[in-house]
Amino acid sequence: TNNQQVVNLERVQALQAWVKSTNTKLTQVNGQRKYGGPPEVWDGPPPGARCEVFISQIPRDVYEDLLIPLFSSVGALWEFRLMMNFSGQNRGFAYAKYGTAAIANDAIHLLHGYPLGPGARLSVRCSIEKRHLCIQNLPASTRQEELLQVLRLLSAGVESVALKAGPGIEGVSAVVAFSSHHAASMAKKALGEEFKKQFCLDISIKWLSAEKPNPDKPPPQKAPKGLLPSPLKHLGQTSPRLPPRLASPAVPTAFCRAVGGPPTQHDTHVKGTSPPPRGQVMFSVSPVLLLQKLSEASGWGDPHYEILFSHAGPDGFLYFTYKVHVPGAPTTFRGFVMILPGHCTSTMLEEARRAAAQQVLQKVCSSGLSA
Repeated sequence: TNNQQVVNLERVQALQAWVKSTNTKLTQVNGQRKYGGPPEVWDGPPPGARCEVFISQIPRDVYEDLLIPLFSSVGALWEFRLMMNFSGQNRGFAYAKYGTAAIANDAIHLLHGYPLGPGARLSVRCSIEKRHLCIQNLPASTRQEELLQVLRLLSAGVESVALKAGPGIEGVSAVVAFSSHHAASMAKKALGEEFKKQFCLDISIKWLSAEKPNPDKPPPQKAPKGLLPSPLKHLGQTSPRLPPRLASPAVPTAFCRAVGGPPTQHDTHVKGTSPPPRGQVMFSVSPVLLLQKLSEASGWGDPHYEILFSHAGPDGFLYFTYKVHVPGAPTTFRGFVMILPGHCTSTMLEEARRAAAQQVLQKVCSSGLSA
């Protein structure tokens, strides 16, 4: 009805006065207004499983000035999220997260059915926090350890990865476990676009169906020891093709790989020479040179590289961001690369530049920009 769509200004003013008097910080993001996560004063670890309750049947003009004190009366709140619509009313439901599952259980017993006005009684239940995503349409050559590395770089809270393949499954699917529902939700929104941008892959991401709450948190999967093959090779096109005018028997189908995994049929090195030792990056043909030739053949002009160091990962790799601008190309290429530490800064920057050129070549060849 029209009455339900009109904001109660008196209640809004009461909320604003409460926020000011209590110095409470509320943040509006993604259709919800959030308190805490954690609050400014929090003594203890982040909540585990079964610490969140789902609150429904909230009157539309009831806000945090009533709800947060009510649910804080049971125990300290780690986070409170009230779902909002564009009109400024709440959407009738919220989530409250406590430090322990025992306090969340107390909130259910004490506040379920709590009256908030004539004919309005709260419904408080255990929140089923989905923490598993299913990623589909990955290349058949995807490896579990490499996918785990990439996901941990692109998303926060990734705990483990399990690959699935078989009849009825196109390509390879992966089940990814996250440390929290929030981390999984943020990854679900961002990963599809990131995989398109970084690897030219059109993946499908869904919540894992028929997920049941599990009080026992699965142990995090540790990053594998030793060196891993570059995820770019196995997550992108395994054998990107150059435009016909550049293709020749001398141009390999795989541009580069970080030595450390089993050899593949695409790996090559100069006859009569020994392959490079483990732990060094090998390029069959310099991607920088190939990109230069491709740019010349396409009439684009010389590529310009901007390479910036980001951080050192726990897996031993160094992470760099890059921006490659080719004057005549339809887009500026951006992304990140992983390399192994070298003996000096100039060597590492050159390796990062080569890895960036490889990614740009992969994107150009996959999207057909040079055709």
